[in-house]
Amino acid sequence: MTVSIATWNINSVRLRLPQVARFVETYQPDILCLQEIKCANGHFPAAALRRLGYEHIAINGQKAYHGVATLSRLPFARTEAISFCGKDDTRHVAVTFAAEAGADLAGVTLHNFYVPAGGDIPDREMNVKFAHKLDFLTEMRAWSGQVRDDGAHILVGDLNIAPLETDVWSHKQLLRVVSHTPVEVDHLNAVQREGAWIDVVRTHIPPEQRLYTWWSYRARDWEATDRGRRLDHIWTSPALAPRLVSAEVVKQTRGWQQPSDHAPVVARLKRL
Repeated sequence: MTVSIATWNINSVRLRLPQVARFVETYQPDILCLQEIKCANGHFPAAALRRLGYEHIAINGQKAYHGVATLSRLPFARTEAISFCGKDDTRHVAVTFAAEAGADLAGVTLHNFYVPAGGDIPDREMNVKFAHKLDFLTEMRAWSGQVRDDGAHILVGDLNIAPLETDVWSHKQLLRVVSHTPVEVDHLNAVQREGAWIDVVRTHIPPEQRLYTWWSYRARDWEATDRGRRLDHIWTSPALAPRLVSAEVVKQTRGWQQPSDHAPVVARLKRL
C-alpha cells in the first residue's frame, strides 16, 4: 500500500484539463502538484478537479503566467504561499497535511515550486531573467536551511535545472544553455545540500541512466530525436527517505494530443 505524489508542469491547466483527467484516470495519484497553471485563483477549474476526486485544493495563481496548485485526496491543516525576491509572481504553494490524513502524511509539509526559467542568455549582467533565477535559487537555499530541521518535508516542482550530465541529451552541447550551465547546477546543488534533500527519482533510477521530463515543442519529432532535459523533480527530507518505494517519469503524456512539453513525475511512499 502506497501514497502517490505526482508533479507536472501542465502549461495552462484550463487548456489541458482533458490531459489532466486522462492522467488521473490512469495513474490515480493521491496528490497532484501542477505548475505553470496560467490562471488567477478565481479562474482555476476547481469544480472539475473536485469531480476527479480532489476535494482539497491549494492555489497560488495569476493571470496568464506562472502559478502553482496542489490537489489532494487527503485534507490539509494549513496552506502557505511564499514570495521570493520581493516578487509576487506565484511560484510557490505549501500544504501541511492534517491529522485526518492519517499516519501516512499527517504533519508532513509539501512544497510545490516553479523556479524561473531564466531566459536565453546565461549571463546575469546581460539578462535580468537569468539574474532573477539565480537570486531566486539563492533565497531558496536560505529557505532550505530554515526548514531542514523543522519536521518532514517534500519538495516538488519544475525547478528548471537539469543537474546531472545524464539529465540532458548532450552535456557538452548544453553547458552554455540555460537550465544546464555550471552556475545553475551549483546553485541547485547548494539548495539541495542546505536542506539535506533526497532526490527521489535518482534514488530509484540510477544516475548513470539518461532520464528526461521535458522535450521542446520546437522538435519536429520529439520522441525520435529524444533531446530532452530532466527539469522536474521530487525531493524529500531524510526522515521520509526510508519510505520511498518507486519513482517514474510518465513519458507517454508528451505524445498525447495538445500536450504539455513536460511529463509528469510520480513517486510512491509506503503507507504507515
